[in-house]
Amino acid sequence: MAKTASVVLTQNLSDTKRTTSFNHSTNDDEIPTIDYSMLICSNDPDQRLKALQYLAYVCEEYGFFYLVNHGVPDCVIERALNGISDFFDLTEEEKMDYEKKSSTDRIRWGLGFSPGDHEAVNREYLKVLPHPKFEGPAKPAGFREALEDYYQRNREVIINLAKAVSKTLGFEENYLEKEFELEIGADVSAMNVYPPWFKPNTQIGLPAHYDPGYFGSLIQNVNGGLQLNYKQKWLNLDMPSNAFFIKFGDHAEVLTNGKYKSPMHRVILNNEVRRVSVATVHGPSLDTFVKPAPEFVGESHPPAYRGMIYKDSLEANGYHEIDGKSCMAQLRL
Repeated sequence: MAKTASVVLTQNLSDTKRTTSFNHSTNDDEIPTIDYSMLICSNDPDQRLKALQYLAYVCEEYGFFYLVNHGVPDCVIERALNGISDFFDLTEEEKMDYEKKSSTDRIRWGLGFSPGDHEAVNREYLKVLPHPKFEGPAKPAGFREALEDYYQRNREVIINLAKAVSKTLGFEENYLEKEFELEIGADVSAMNVYPPWFKPNTQIGLPAHYDPGYFGSLIQNVNGGLQLNYKQKWLNLDMPSNAFFIKFGDHAEVLTNGKYKSPMHRVILNNEVRRVSVATVHGPSLDTFVKPAPEFVGESHPPAYRGMIYKDSLEANGYHEIDGKSCMAQLRL
């Protein structure tokens, strides 16, 4: 893939349809990289325009990318990842304080199982709702503060990125903020550990799936693990140090009527290293009614998705919003 692209910012709609068929082999194509400092912080108008043009190309062609030079200090990311690792090292009794007791629990610890085998544990997870009101575990010491610091800084980056993406769509920079009511947007974060001592009977940690929301962001302590489906083949995550991985969610696809697509992805297990990750779904406000925007609908591009209140779409599969499950089956016409 070329590292530069000459594109024009237009509102032309893509009629490419997302497919769920795929080849299990991996692809040698690289995941593109977006330089946040050039896109958001540069004082050179030409540099910012080129960065925006490249972002427009990446959004429509891929729907996912690495974000580098985002300004979140390495120490903030490392403290969050170390705190998560320390949480999973607590005794089972301490962690069970956060075992699911109610569908409305805002902090939830649990175990993940191998696909098709509910006896084979392949991960532990801890879920929280970082925004609009953050709550975190009381143990271990300093963990809650480390998480809150990370989520606040991460969200600043995401909001600025939403402004840039709004421009790639041909609108003023607050377009996505207004459409999704992001000031009170509902974010869900899943912290996962895949310890090497789990020996499931499959390579798959999480089967192929999509995510709700408008963006998803990821950090992790080691390379690999995540795979992205691109042109019916899988791309391996090979993240630059302390980069964010960013991808579109289902509701960005709905709003743009399929112009920017939510990519299918899966997790592959590695029994040699302990992988710790933080995957955050950034969503509209729970009361936002999300439907294809009129600007992306026309005679040759009829609505491909039904409108639905974000909270209702999250619960359409029988889950609570903290479960963060895809709802595309209910939204696609």
